[in-house]
Amino acid sequence: MTSPELVSEFLDWYLAENPIYAALAGAPGYDRTLGDFTEAGILARERESRRRLERFQGARDAGDFEDEIDRELVMSTLRGGIAYESWPLWRRDPAAYVGPIFSSMFSPFLQRLSGEAELVDAAVARLAEVPDVIAACRANLDPALAAPLLIERGLGQARTARRFLTETVPGQVSDEALRARLATAAEPAAAAFDELVEFLEGFRAEGTWRMGEELYSTLLREREMLGYGADELLRRGQAAYDELDARMREIAARLDGGSGDWHAAITELQDDHAPTLADMRAEYEAETERARRFVRERGLVTFAEGEECLVVPSPEFQRPILAVASYMPPPPLSTSRIGHFFVPFTPSSFTGEQVRQRLRTNARAQMPSIAVHEAYPGHHWHLSWMAGNPRRARRLFRTPYLVEGWGLYVEKLMHEQGYFTTPAQELAHLDFRLFRAARIIVDTSLHCGDMTIEQAEKFMTTRSSLTPGTAKGEVNRYCAWPTQAPSYLTGALEIDRIRDDYLAAGRGDLRAFHDALAGSGGLPLGLARRVALEA
Repeated sequence: MTSPELVSEFLDWYLAENPIYAALAGAPGYDRTLGDFTEAGILARERESRRRLERFQGARDAGDFEDEIDRELVMSTLRGGIAYESWPLWRRDPAAYVGPIFSSMFSPFLQRLSGEAELVDAAVARLAEVPDVIAACRANLDPALAAPLLIERGLGQARTARRFLTETVPGQVSDEALRARLATAAEPAAAAFDELVEFLEGFRAEGTWRMGEELYSTLLREREMLGYGADELLRRGQAAYDELDARMREIAARLDGGSGDWHAAITELQDDHAPTLADMRAEYEAETERARRFVRERGLVTFAEGEECLVVPSPEFQRPILAVASYMPPPPLSTSRIGHFFVPFTPSSFTGEQVRQRLRTNARAQMPSIAVHEAYPGHHWHLSWMAGNPRRARRLFRTPYLVEGWGLYVEKLMHEQGYFTTPAQELAHLDFRLFRAARIIVDTSLHCGDMTIEQAEKFMTTRSSLTPGTAKGEVNRYCAWPTQAPSYLTGALEIDRIRDDYLAAGRGDLRAFHDALAGSGGLPLGLARRVALEA
């Protein structure tokens, strides 16, 4: 079998074995099941992944250049999954079960790729399987491997499930009879989550969230194709931090009454924020539209036909675990080009002071950088444009080292183009970049055993501008999601280098570079370089 045939066969198998992912990607026929979360099912998928990787390695005909890139992309995905077998999240983290359930219930009603009656039919079918998934979670979690921190994160999500399933999701349905049917079907699922909450409250986890240097470095090399490991990543992060720190001191000194203390300057800037969460959303919406106009006027990219970015409050199930803005792209296998920029609302249980701190970390001087990163020409532009790639593998598999790297790269691009119009906005732009350098330092140090959670939180509040509450949420995220936090600055710096080489080689102008690199997908950085410079 040729390599292109292997890729096509693999994608069919992968979608069938991951129906939640398939449905969210817009593949038809997968929206009525959650899939097999049992130990036997997971182990069977692992065995099959190994077999398929061996077949790719033995394939004789790699096809043309684009076929070869597809093959390498699939192989990096398989190698990453196989590396993770030594760190089985499905035995360690309840989020491996809770998160997919929430996404499967929320996203279809947000994206609305089919009619309301069909959406409800599919949701009812999935709800019927929720108790089985929760039972698998309870059976698979291993006290010797699961860490208390991860259990607590999952518990926070699980506690929101009853309201989310019985009120929030049915609330997305306009037809009264369909809404009532969905709420009734949700009750057994909500009851299963009630039992999970009780189970997790009594769960005595004794494991660690620290991944360790060996696996961390393996993922960087095998999945991300970086060519170096954790030690080199830490060195690069520290060098970038020191450079940004010096630049920020210079800009802070130019502010009115500035002393060169950028941390104090950012703290003062954060006092200028929207008065309420609703006002914050409205201001983000206005900033998103300003960024879109600017990008179009400058001709920096080509826009996908029919693209639209909706600026909405973050979903309830995200609020306990995600303290920053985020983005959900259009389903890449669908014709939709509508994405959602989630503004980081707080849980309803937050105090007035906690809400104020969330508003402060979304201050007006910071909004331009965040809107650029999440929307134009950041994630929304990239992923709506990428969805037009004719190659299924490119639309399905993407790494944060390209996707998040792109989001940070365009912040710098917009600074170069003059989008940030005040010293305060420029300082905020650099602060976000320094924050990503701090993430590299903290993430590698946490997982390689060189930093405690308390030290990490202190670092993020004293060496970046995060408030204590946001820093706590961020560090918890790093513990639960190793190697993701460094992707932003690591990817941005590599995209800078690829751009320099592309322009120096005379392959095209800035717009052509953006269209080509972003349109190729969310490839591992080594493959992205090849596509930009060899295609």
